[in-house]
Amino acid sequence: MHKPLIVLAAVLLLAACAGSGQTQRERDQAMDLWQEMVRWSEYDGLVDMIHPDWLAEHPIRSIELERLRQFRVTEYRVRQVISDSDEQRVERRVQIRLYHVHSARERVIQHREVWRYDETRDRWLLHSGLPDPSET
Repeated sequence: MHKPLIVLAAVLLLAACAGSGQTQRERDQAMDLWQEMVRWSEYDGLVDMIHPDWLAEHPIRSIELERLRQFRVTEYRVRQVISDSDEQRVERRVQIRLYHVHSARERVIQHREVWRYDETRDRWLLHSGLPDPSET
């Protein structure tokens, strides 16, 4: 009698772990894609990775994208990763080195990323904005 219950519990536990692993892989893929797009200065594409609700409250103006286009990223370094216990929200603190193409000067900014899993869209999306070259 107890053996079928133990087997069922083990199967359910393994399924939960597999689902969690898939979600973590998708999270890592989304964050890696974001990082690549920042490093290669593909700023227009970054907007597609930001949650539409966040964008509705904090619209990104074209001048912000134009300001970013004046910079090339020379380094993108993840400094800290904080994950909620349910792993549905992750905050990353990153350091970005930016080279200004017109003045030939480099600046270092600290950027905060907030990632959340959106179950209705079935993907990880950013709930924070683009890197701001005026930050320090």
